[in-house]
Amino acid sequence: MTMTSNSFDTLNLIPQLRKAIAEEGYETPTPIQTRAIPVVLDGKDLFGIAQTGTGKTAAFALPILQRLSIEGGHERGRRAIKTLICTPTRELAVQIHESFTTYGRHTGIRSTVVYGGVSQLAQTEALKRGVDVLIATPGRLLDLMGQGFIKLDNISIFVLDEADRMLDMGFVHDIRKIIAKLPEKRQSLLFSATMPPDIVSLASAFLNAPVRVEVTPQATPVEVIAQSVYFVEKNDKRHLLAHILKDEAVLSALVFTRTKHGADRVVKDLLRAGITAQAIHGNKSQNARQRALNDFKSGHTRVLIATDIAARGIDIDELSHVINFDIPEVAETYVHRIGRTGRAGLSGIALTFCDVDERAYLRDIHKLLGHALPVVEEHPFRSTVPLTNMEPRREERRPERRPERRPERRPERKPEHKPRNEHHQKPQHEPKKEQRPEPKPEPKSDPKPDPKPASTPERRRDDRRPKPHGPRPKDDRPFGKQKRDGLPRVG
Repeated sequence: MTMTSNSFDTLNLIPQLRKAIAEEGYETPTPIQTRAIPVVLDGKDLFGIAQTGTGKTAAFALPILQRLSIEGGHERGRRAIKTLICTPTRELAVQIHESFTTYGRHTGIRSTVVYGGVSQLAQTEALKRGVDVLIATPGRLLDLMGQGFIKLDNISIFVLDEADRMLDMGFVHDIRKIIAKLPEKRQSLLFSATMPPDIVSLASAFLNAPVRVEVTPQATPVEVIAQSVYFVEKNDKRHLLAHILKDEAVLSALVFTRTKHGADRVVKDLLRAGITAQAIHGNKSQNARQRALNDFKSGHTRVLIATDIAARGIDIDELSHVINFDIPEVAETYVHRIGRTGRAGLSGIALTFCDVDERAYLRDIHKLLGHALPVVEEHPFRSTVPLTNMEPRREERRPERRPERRPERRPERKPEHKPRNEHHQKPQHEPKKEQRPEPKPEPKSDPKPDPKPASTPERRRDDRRPKPHGPRPKDDRPFGKQKRDGLPRVG
């Protein structure tokens, strides 16, 4: 893909933005910036497809800052939210907020970020002071909208970043609720590294005649990243990781695990080996995650262990190594991982550990890339399982075919009436006697009384004392009942 401009000066940016870009040392725009910035400046909807690490944040941040600066109105009166940017993770929201602060330092545009996992007091105070650009995660955004702190009546630009990850994390229902609250007359921008059919249907629901910008094939890693794979047993992965990290050539390494518990376990294993490392995942508090991320960016921590969701906001230009401790189950996720290195035109190295159970996932990655990854054979923990044993996925494995068995004979039918005691069972040679119903006796017309008296039923213990019959005799004593002592009762 050829670029239409060789510098930011040809993109018709205002002097305030060009000054901020020069202060950051940027001279040449990336392909996505070259093609997306003019579309956003014209006010058209954009459907941007670009791989991770190609400068998508600046592709929409720069034109949004310019439009808000030209329209004005942010310097007088209380500021209303005019731009809303939704992101899937807290780290990515913080990163976008830092980009808006850096690029818009000379424009007077005010931005803030809201996300969950921390107290909302500081966020609501910033909203009360008024902001022009709001960067938010869907959950906290809907929460503050329900409390009345955020109103979307004045939104003119809506950005949905990392749209494919939004669907993977289950935010599609929240996104639809947010879109329903936006004004119909607005500019909508959607950016994603991959574009599955679900993203296409979501984009068609809220984009109006969008301009599609695709600078590279979907889910294709940059060519500057050197990729390789290590075949190793599952229990030897930790030893192989420590063996690689002891090399001083690994200046900084981002290690990916599949689970949060796995990330903590890798950190403990590295600490036992004398290697300092920190973990970042969803179970960590926001302050702990931000502190670990800042230490990694500043170079105080050389190794950072992360899960896929937590690593979406990690943007480090000089990250030397990305290590896939666990191979992702989705091949596109592999592209997102290795895209953390090789940014800003620099080179990078991506290493992948593959055990026997993960070879099916490696096969999917080879199919997506169109070629096989080079295999590193010179290491002390090489797997002894032959490489030709590429087993299918677990859900594709067919059950083992068992040897055919002859059909068993059905048990003989049991008799309908089986006696409880087998000793009383009649021999089978005796035929059963046919039981005829006995004739009912005819009722007698004039029955004779029985000369014998009917036997009286046995009385109960409480019925043995005879009870008097008839009315109770009247008491004729002049003074009523008498006491037991024989004196009459008066009154």
